[in-house]
Amino acid sequence: MPSIGPYELENKLILAPMAGVTDRPFRQLCRQQGAALAVSEMVISDTRFWNTRKSKFRLNHEGEDAPISVQIAGAEPGLMAEAARENVKRGAQIIDINMGCPAKKVCNKAAGSALMRDEPLVAEILKAVVNAVDVPVTLKMRTGWSPDHRNAVTIAKLAESIGIQALAIHGRTRSCGYTGNAEYDTIAAVKQAVCIPVFANGDIDSPEKAKLVLDTTGADGLLIGRAAQGRPWIFNEINHYLATGEQLAPPSVESVRDILLNHIIELHAFYGELMGVRIARKHVTWYLKTMDDAKQFRKTFNTLEQAEAQKEQLQNYFETMIKKSNGEEKAA
Repeated sequence: MPSIGPYELENKLILAPMAGVTDRPFRQLCRQQGAALAVSEMVISDTRFWNTRKSKFRLNHEGEDAPISVQIAGAEPGLMAEAARENVKRGAQIIDINMGCPAKKVCNKAAGSALMRDEPLVAEILKAVVNAVDVPVTLKMRTGWSPDHRNAVTIAKLAESIGIQALAIHGRTRSCGYTGNAEYDTIAAVKQAVCIPVFANGDIDSPEKAKLVLDTTGADGLLIGRAAQGRPWIFNEINHYLATGEQLAPPSVESVRDILLNHIIELHAFYGELMGVRIARKHVTWYLKTMDDAKQFRKTFNTLEQAEAQKEQLQNYFETMIKKSNGEEKAA
């Protein structure tokens, strides 16, 4: 299994960092569902802004299983180094540098995937962060800035020479955002060019696709992002398929209910009722997007303002779904 510095992962699957999604409750849930590592939401490198409510939640790693990986984002080497040091003091065991985010509000500040346009600055940032901490430093990037400017192999070699201990590559350029199909040939080229672990990312949404990407790229492991939203058990499904070549049976309605309810309860506890209720809405939408009769339920659910009301409505919804399922089984 792949290793990041001294940390040998239990399997080949990592929950990719996603702003507004991979908070502590979701990271812990995905670890329970088979992810070997769960990377935090990106934390801004300027520590002067860490007193905001959003940053305080993002910097909270209480009770998480090791190794704890924290992603930092910025474009100034000194601030990035300071952010790395401060996160290690707060429990980070791996520091991940964000060079993959395509969001305009990040790229407009020359951070995220915008850094790939400035290779000398990339070198300065990587050196500053690697020299600032005694824990492994990893790098998440894209294949380049645009289809006409793919430089992932160049930056990968640079990163390895500086001391970066693992790479994660989203198979799109910054200008592609999340459109089109992920390109895996560039990831394969990076894997051939370096000796450190390489993790492939992009469009991995099924066990079969996971195996295909591993076989195509030769990557040491995979980052799963959007496919885990509302489907955290995808990690167990992929692990089972990679180990046996067989599909794992989909979770029962009862299992989905229990996972979802526990997730919502953890969100309420972590954020408090006001924020927890609001954040729960998007997760419930993701969980139920493929379930029968969910559209009207979601519309009603999104008007609820109390934690107990959310839990009660979810219990009632799943009770109806379970009865329907049992009735269909008896009829068959």
